[in-house]
Amino acid sequence: MIGSILLVEVVRRMLNRAGRKFALARHLVEHCTWPAFTVAAVVAFNLAFRPGMFGDAPSERAVAGTVERVLGLVTIAAVTWLIVQAAYALTDVILERLVQVEGERNRRARRIMTQIALVRRVAAAIIIVIALGAMLFSFPQVRALGAGLLASAGIAGAIVGIAAQPTIGNMLAGLQLAFSDALRLDDVVVVEEEWGRIEELTLTYVVLRLWDERRLVLPVSYFTQNPFENWTRHGSRVLAVVFLRVDWAVPVKKLREALYEFLQGNPLWDQKDWTLQVTDVLPNGLVELRALMSAADSPSAWDLKCDVREFLVDYVRDNFPESLPRFRVETPETRAGVPLDQML
Repeated sequence: MIGSILLVEVVRRMLNRAGRKFALARHLVEHCTWPAFTVAAVVAFNLAFRPGMFGDAPSERAVAGTVERVLGLVTIAAVTWLIVQAAYALTDVILERLVQVEGERNRRARRIMTQIALVRRVAAAIIIVIALGAMLFSFPQVRALGAGLLASAGIAGAIVGIAAQPTIGNMLAGLQLAFSDALRLDDVVVVEEEWGRIEELTLTYVVLRLWDERRLVLPVSYFTQNPFENWTRHGSRVLAVVFLRVDWAVPVKKLREALYEFLQGNPLWDQKDWTLQVTDVLPNGLVELRALMSAADSPSAWDLKCDVREFLVDYVRDNFPESLPRFRVETPETRAGVPLDQML
């Protein structure tokens, strides 16, 4: 056992040194160190153990049989642990490369990341279930009950299916979301009138990181049964809109020129779309202006919208104070043409 542990330690040091150049070696060390030590110790003990080591008496043979059975269970558990961690190490290499993808390929990279994360969880669950089955069938009593269990599998399956219907529904909904490309990690969504990013997507629940750092946890089935807004479905580019209500005296052309000059000097604008239009005349007598500009992503769009609104307010106030919102009142005297000084 000491020799096997030392052998694993030598391999770990070699992989640790190779991890400076190779990502796979680094992830294998991170995930598989303790599982490998456990497997090495258990396998070495299995090879060295003999039932006669405890003696030939019936009680001693019973103890030896119990130890042998426990060793078998521990071996299955340790090997399962090592296989699952090795699978996570292999997929982490791919996920690490996908995280570094930016630009137009980022959307496809996030879709693949979501699918890999869900598939490896499903694979880990299947491996663990198979390991538990192998542990159970290592007992002769369970093997003897195998025929009876198979005979009643239909009834038991129906009962388990009814009891686990919500869980199974969530798992299927998670796979549906991942492979239909409806939702991905780091997508910007609006759910229940809350804006945030998809921080975690599992087979049973979705964690939404809100703009104020709160976390909204929803079941996966929510996204297959309720409408939601996905602002990065086909790309991260977002249009920002600012409305301004001003008086009819506002010089729209000069305001449009000033807005374009401001956008050119703002790093949040992606240099693509922009416009300033008179979109409505409100019932209260004000004119509605709409400034529209594009940004690379939703956080940039929000900051750009705030910057543009602040600029327009300051520009109108400082340069065209007569264009500030005002309400006019018509009285019988003003309708008759009575001068203002006589009214006062």
